Amino acid sequence: MVDAPLAIGLDIGGTKVAGGVVDADGSVLRTARRDTPHRSTSPRVVEDTIVSVVDELLGAPGAEDVVAVGIGAAGFVAADRSTVVFAPHLSWRNEPLRDALGQRVDLPIFVDNDANAGIWAEHRFGAGRGESHLVMVNLGTGIGGGIVIDGHVIRGRFGIAGEFGHMQVVPDGIRCECGNRGCWEQYASGNALVREARSLMSAGSPVVSDLFDRVGGRPEDLTGPLVTEAAREGDALAVELLGEIGRWLGVGMANLAAALDPGTFVVGGGVSAAGELLLAPAREAFRRQLTGRGYRPEARIVAAELGNEAGLVGAADLARTAALAS
Repeated sequence: MVDAPLAIGLDIGGTKVAGGVVDADGSVLRTARRDTPHRSTSPRVVEDTIVSVVDELLGAPGAEDVVAVGIGAAGFVAADRSTVVFAPHLSWRNEPLRDALGQRVDLPIFVDNDANAGIWAEHRFGAGRGESHLVMVNLGTGIGGGIVIDGHVIRGRFGIAGEFGHMQVVPDGIRCECGNRGCWEQYASGNALVREARSLMSAGSPVVSDLFDRVGGRPEDLTGPLVTEAAREGDALAVELLGEIGRWLGVGMANLAAALDPGTFVVGGGVSAAGELLLAPAREAFRRQLTGRGYRPEARIVAAELGNEAGLVGAADLARTAALAS
């Protein structure tokens, strides 16, 4: 075995499987990607896609130094790091993913939640380096999250810790896809940002004219990145909408601080691309809502550094660590 072995990491979502060969310093040496059929009803289809990506990466020069495969899956992963209990955008229901792939890939395989993989990458190589108590909040379509304390990912008794997006912040609030009402991700996520903008567009509000022009009068074509682009270019409504998302973000993080008392919050996910347009109002709301404000240290709130590669980098590093330990 080489002194600094390589590992393959895969980030699996509802529409894509992104993989990479990652070295011990967190550098991605090569990548591969496949689309997955949207909401496929067959676990085998996703499994085939994963194996295709792994085979491509293992076929490249230097692949003989790969010692493990790590998978970051968007869903609930059991504490055994083997079974995907539930994945809302895929067909996995109590899917024994590690065992299924182990019959087709001749390397140790480790499965984890994608947010756990992301926070591990930020802890090891990104914005959370050197922090003993780290919490990550990922703002994408919804909200995911992860916890690292003293160099360990905290997965919970059943492996499902970190589902922060489904904390209730508004009793009897907006209905969430999870079935409950008032979940945090209904107020601080990419979906929330787009929903509010589209609502104003559909109502014919004059304050939304810039966004209306950007999508040619079609509210259904509006996306979060378009709102962020408009805000960066000075559109007052887009700035206001991101500020509202940021304020809800700060409220939720104040709740997490009351429970977990981290030293640093790392904010990742697609919406975090808005930078200070999001984080400045989040910090302000966090200070205003923090329990014991004025009499306790405040956690730092910073942007993630590793971007879209965090999930595969973290999955690879977790797999490498586990493989070497065993």
